[in-house]
Amino acid sequence: MDKSQLVAIANTAMPFGKYRGRKLIDLPEEYLLWFARSGDFPAGRLGELMQLTLAIKVEGLEGLLKPLRRS
Repeated sequence: MDKSQLVAIANTAMPFGKYRGRKLIDLPEEYLLWFARSGDFPAGRLGELMQLTLAIKVEGLEGLLKPLRRS
């Protein structure tokens, strides 16, 4: 995990679904766990970022991304 991925997690909006428009770091942990259980994370960069977001949330490290948010 590098800084560019953390910045992306803090500032990338979910492009589809129930939480469309929410920043990835603001997605509920349960929503990300649903993707993990179903084995159906999106392909490509979005899926990778969502998996990293889940790892950050499980470890309780969301606070690390607050300084990386853009207004």
